Amino acid sequence: MAACNCIECSSNSCLSQSCVGPNRMVARYIYGFIFLLTNVMAWMVRDYSHKALATLHYFKGCEGGHDCLGSEGVLRVSFGCFVFFFIMYLTTVGTSTINDPRDAWHSGWWPIKSLMWMFLMVLPFFIPSAFIQIYGEAARFGAGIFLVIQLLSVINFIYWWNEDWLSEKKARHCRVPLIIVTTGGYIISIAAIILMYIWFAPQVSCRLNIFFITWTFLLILIGTIISLHPRVNAGLMTSGLVALYLVFLCWSAIMSEPASDACNTLPRQTGHRDWLTITSFLIAVLAIVLATFSTGIKYKSFSVPRDQPGADNFTPYGYGFFHFVFAMGSMYLAMLFVGWNLHQTMNKWSIDVGWASVWVKVVNEWLAVSVYVWSMICVFVLKDRDFT
Repeated sequence: MAACNCIECSSNSCLSQSCVGPNRMVARYIYGFIFLLTNVMAWMVRDYSHKALATLHYFKGCEGGHDCLGSEGVLRVSFGCFVFFFIMYLTTVGTSTINDPRDAWHSGWWPIKSLMWMFLMVLPFFIPSAFIQIYGEAARFGAGIFLVIQLLSVINFIYWWNEDWLSEKKARHCRVPLIIVTTGGYIISIAAIILMYIWFAPQVSCRLNIFFITWTFLLILIGTIISLHPRVNAGLMTSGLVALYLVFLCWSAIMSEPASDACNTLPRQTGHRDWLTITSFLIAVLAIVLATFSTGIKYKSFSVPRDQPGADNFTPYGYGFFHFVFAMGSMYLAMLFVGWNLHQTMNKWSIDVGWASVWVKVVNEWLAVSVYVWSMICVFVLKDRDFT
């Protein structure tokens, strides 16, 4: 069979279709499925492959003996996924038009990329443990980058939503929905704070949880007051949605506390295969995939708008940024499966549990409110800058 040129191949050829790809928008869902498949593989390696991993020579020296096998297996799967998406990032970054040959590489060539992914899933298991530990340390940094990108995307989306509903075209029709969303955001946030006091701080001795919850309430109050200042006028909808986001991070942080903590009275991930544990685990895995996917397609949050002729020739989203987010998300998934501790032994059917996970989420919450407040006051601090 003649070799296929993916730029000029015939549309009637089945092989040609696999080269060119279904289309540019469907391609991103395929990458999302690949990332989901990697998450499932990381979970299976961590929880059900200890005996198989123990037979490999390179696992003999991992710290913690037999208990470290699952965590190191996760790091190896994460490394393979990271390399896959980082290669895609390097080969697609800067692609701006659909006439660029790299557009076809991003959207097609699936047989080649499938083989590359499978090869990269196997190769890391033959790499010495010392290198994998170095990658694990780097993954903490990469996961932090992912959280910052995700945070900026969330804040940007909240502002976009507020501005869209307040625009001249929609202000009249969206007045009632805007009030409902704003009121609902504050009601849910206040109700969640009350419930957190009841469920997560049942005793006066639960000082740390009381601090987390109280500080979250104060941060919401500060953000709301600043947004209502006449010179800022950011609106209640933005602060209401940010309040929801802060409460979610606080709740998630407390739920990541180890099961031995008596201050958390709600059922949590204990390793038992009951319906609550399994459901929570599956939701958490899907949340990783959806968060990575949604963050990856929001490249416009980090780029200059294009007001140029021939805009139809531009790519529908930033390929390089998309793959970069997935590469950082690969590191993030590793940290969630090992609880941000490279040598921690995680319970089966559990994810993102441990004090390291708690503090990562708490710091992420504080960073989120800092970004939000800065977005409101930067105009007055940096008076020489044009923020239009």
